[in-house]
Amino acid sequence: MAMTTSFFAELPLLTRFSDIADLNAYRPLPSDWTVFICDVRGSTRAIAEGRYKEVNMIGAATITAALNVAGEIAIPFAFGGDGASLAVPPELAAATLRALSAVSGLAQQAFNLELRVGAVPVRAILPSGYQVLVGRLALNQQVAQAVFSGGGMSYAERLVKDEETAAGFLVAPGNPDEANLSGLECRWNTIPPAHGAALCLIVQVLPQADPVATMAIYRTVIEAIELIYGGDQAYHPLHYSLMQASAKPSAIWPEARLRGGASPWAQLAYWAQTYSLNLGVRGYRWLQQLRGEVPWWDRYRQHVVTAADYRKYDDMLRMIISGDDQRHAQLLAWLEERAAVGELVFGTHRSPEVMLTCLVFERMERQIHFVDGADGGFTLAALDFKQRLRQATLVSNRE
Repeated sequence: MAMTTSFFAELPLLTRFSDIADLNAYRPLPSDWTVFICDVRGSTRAIAEGRYKEVNMIGAATITAALNVAGEIAIPFAFGGDGASLAVPPELAAATLRALSAVSGLAQQAFNLELRVGAVPVRAILPSGYQVLVGRLALNQQVAQAVFSGGGMSYAERLVKDEETAAGFLVAPGNPDEANLSGLECRWNTIPPAHGAALCLIVQVLPQADPVATMAIYRTVIEAIELIYGGDQAYHPLHYSLMQASAKPSAIWPEARLRGGASPWAQLAYWAQTYSLNLGVRGYRWLQQLRGEVPWWDRYRQHVVTAADYRKYDDMLRMIISGDDQRHAQLLAWLEERAAVGELVFGTHRSPEVMLTCLVFERMERQIHFVDGADGGFTLAALDFKQRLRQATLVSNRE
């Protein structure tokens, strides 16, 4: 059998977000790969307690650990707010399983959160009739994110979460000391959206007779968003001028508790070093401005905006959209119309601010920044989505 290690790196690179609706942009994930599903159990309760930053960091930590195992091998992944989905080739499967098991143990140790990790071989998905189709979407010149279609990732998630099937796929929590989270950062203040309130949006097209018809509806949704808001830069939730390194001592603690080690003294040392760095960045920018120079910090923040993962597709569309109340109302009315005719189900949540959880491997190059509502936006949008889906199912059954 031919080696499939370079599968993701060799996929055609999509440069426009609307290209995710083109089935020709996808390739089947090789059958010898393994899908990993990770999610924080009880995330809705944790977010209600104000622990959204901890929940987001654990979700991002799973991706960080897997990428540190993969090294130079490109692997597909998708961040979901309270978890993540990813896939690895066979030579990385065992090491990735150990790494994610360690993150599960660390989530319990650092935050008393239960991280559920499931390992699902692609060969266990294919007999169901679903496929794991993967595309590669460029964020900028250094970073590409994965997009998933075919229903296979959603099916894998059901296998991991269903009590009747979960036992065959769940991974037990491991040794927290083995978790390598190098690159994981969370050092920004919460950020005012660039164009108004942040609408955290989830859309799933209901199954159509033809997969091409399903993707055509997704394309229609994206086109409607572009038309209502005036293009992607007109609804991008971030503007570099509104982003500030946090000067709040408490804001650094979640990162310190995950990356500082088990010892409280080691965590304190990590916190002190990181907090000092944040204050130093602020001072250095001020000094450069006095000299009449273009601050390095401004250029870095502009780079962060280009590497922001604020819209994604993994068997459903997930976006953070910044805009005024009038445009949000127009979009919601349009979605209600499409839902009423049975084309789709959606869920939303409005957040007054957004937050970033960051994977930074090279300061001005390879990095990705996961965007979520600062009050647990995607998790709360998912709750709304599930309620609307139940209502749609009840209506369908009555008919």
